[in-house]
Amino acid sequence: MFRLAWTHPKAHWASLAVAALGLGAVGVWVDLSPKVESDFFFSADDPQLQVANELNERYGGGGEELVVVRAEDTAGDPEAYRERIGELTEAFLEMEAVTSVFSITTDDPEGSPMFSRILLTPDEAATNLIVSVDETDPELLLPLLEAVVEEHQAPGLDVVMSGVPVIVEQIRRNLFQDLQVFSLASLLLFGLLAALIYRNLGIVAGAMTSCITACAATLLITQMMGIQIGLLTANLITIVFVLTLSHIVFLTANWRRTGTLELTPDQRAAKTVSLTLTASFWSMATTLLGFLSLLFAQARPLRELGIAGAVGAATALAVAYTIYPTFLGRGSEATVAAAPPSAAASLISARPLRPLGVIALVVLVLGFGVPRLDTDPGLLTYFEEGGDLRTGLERIDRDGGSSTLNIAIRDASGGTLTDNEVYDRMWVFQNALEADSVVGAVVSPAVLLAEAKTFPFAGFLSLSALFDLAETPQFADLGEIVQQYVTPERDEGRFFLRMKESVEEPSRQAVMDRIEGYAVEAGLEVVQMGGLYDLQAQLGRLITSSLRLGLGGLLLLFLGVAVVVSRSAKVTTMMVVCLAGVPLVVLGTFGWLGVSMDIITSPAANVALAMGVDSMIHLVVRVRHLRDGGLAEMESWSQARAQIMGPVLSATLLICVGFGIFGLSTFPPTGRFGLAVILGTMTAATMALVTLPLFVQAWQKRPLPDPEVAASG
Repeated sequence: MFRLAWTHPKAHWASLAVAALGLGAVGVWVDLSPKVESDFFFSADDPQLQVANELNERYGGGGEELVVVRAEDTAGDPEAYRERIGELTEAFLEMEAVTSVFSITTDDPEGSPMFSRILLTPDEAATNLIVSVDETDPELLLPLLEAVVEEHQAPGLDVVMSGVPVIVEQIRRNLFQDLQVFSLASLLLFGLLAALIYRNLGIVAGAMTSCITACAATLLITQMMGIQIGLLTANLITIVFVLTLSHIVFLTANWRRTGTLELTPDQRAAKTVSLTLTASFWSMATTLLGFLSLLFAQARPLRELGIAGAVGAATALAVAYTIYPTFLGRGSEATVAAAPPSAAASLISARPLRPLGVIALVVLVLGFGVPRLDTDPGLLTYFEEGGDLRTGLERIDRDGGSSTLNIAIRDASGGTLTDNEVYDRMWVFQNALEADSVVGAVVSPAVLLAEAKTFPFAGFLSLSALFDLAETPQFADLGEIVQQYVTPERDEGRFFLRMKESVEEPSRQAVMDRIEGYAVEAGLEVVQMGGLYDLQAQLGRLITSSLRLGLGGLLLLFLGVAVVVSRSAKVTTMMVVCLAGVPLVVLGTFGWLGVSMDIITSPAANVALAMGVDSMIHLVVRVRHLRDGGLAEMESWSQARAQIMGPVLSATLLICVGFGIFGLSTFPPTGRFGLAVILGTMTAATMALVTLPLFVQAWQKRPLPDPEVAASG
């Protein structure tokens, strides 16, 4: 039945219609705008976020977020500057999503312990506006805030914004731009390269139709499963395209090989599929299970990529073997002449231990870079260095910090915040925090009590009475703030810190451990930490664990697949050793170069490893076919390597050039993702075409024969 469908004169038109319907369905039912969580990539059911939310709820923070607006007087006119700040403040207050605004026109920072800390900056020409916003979706909120800034930003007034809603929405915009521009450009580039490599209209049309159909099917299936385009699934289109293209490259190679046999078109299509399907199936199974291993990760984007990637792996195989064969034989058989097999074989024919030693040394040296890998990059690394957005964020970061950290404390000896001794201890902690180079602005119960002491006759009141006074209607604004920093029982307090992302530190966890040490030295006990800074530290640990679990799980799964495919303990061992070099090279190179491995970049190692699995499985399966056909061990390896080299190099070229366009992105994580895939794909091809045959040659202690001689013999 399938044979008749593949060779039917109108089968390829049906395939084109399916692709067109798929694209139409995607346009109607799939929202391609990425969804980025406002709590920095964690979902509501993630335990890390639940801890942070519990802290906010205990201190009456609700769902409010802070946006820091930095306004700089570039004209040197203080009176005009103050007038413009007043207009900007009023404009923000008129917004429905804004709950409160503090600025130099609402509160005088001079002589104020609290407002001097949050409104003034080291630059005397600039001040801050602290804007509290509700839970409005950042995708809707930021354009409203930007409209206000645009309306009031005039010559002489430079305004920039920061805060969780701003950062999250800017990341979403960058992802959406890359999804639109670079995914489309990559698809076009893939098609152009395929045309240059194969010079066959049927092959190019079939490859593009199959890849587009697989991408559309994956998007539709994941949409039905409730998985939206998100932080990591924004690259799903390119990943599925590559997975589908990999099957197509090997199908094409075997189609060409069957051209020398006297077969009908129906028989030739069936022969092509039979030669390729076994290796493709096991490659798909390994990749699918590798993606499913991400389900054990706690970060929601990684889990979503795991499900979507598994769907994409299965869909890529199904589409490649149903759609693509309908195009085979539709165009001219003229193709680019392949390199002589003997020339390829001569690269590894003599003294295998020497090149093996060189390869092992390179992998080992690069592998030593893995411990240096930065899986906890700063927020600023998500934005292009030298860009307007990055520059503005850096200004705010230098002034008082761009990442929030909440610390709940209590007295270690059981006292309350209204005790004079505890008040003194809080000031010791406050001063230690403000002396730390990583810590920017700090607001705490100590600062609020000092603010309350500026009230008339407040010096005659006890600390408990000052709390009571601050909560009276007469001081309603301060009272609302106090409720967010002190529990009703007044036995715990919250220190709110803005952390500086531009200050280099070994890790965020090391910084938080140091901060906890300050509290202990002051006689206080840290009850809980939360906020964006803590969530980023949690995310860094999750990235590290997902790399270990995902890559380790994929290698373990590949071990089982290699046993089935090779049916040889020694070949299985060699395959696993070779494949293990791929993540070592990718992650080690990033470690030595100091390239950030953020959550968007981290899955690239899995994608590259999947390509390595694909190449090796096809090589080993081809060896088995040749050996079953009567060739000796070494002759079968020589012939298989020569036959598989063309498709592996073609796939490598297509992938590297296609992902290379990601390097032009103004969103650094996209560029890093492309770089990691390119590096891993090139390493995987080297492992499959050079290292594995060298291993076999060294094991047998015999050179690989010239494949032309082997074939004639």
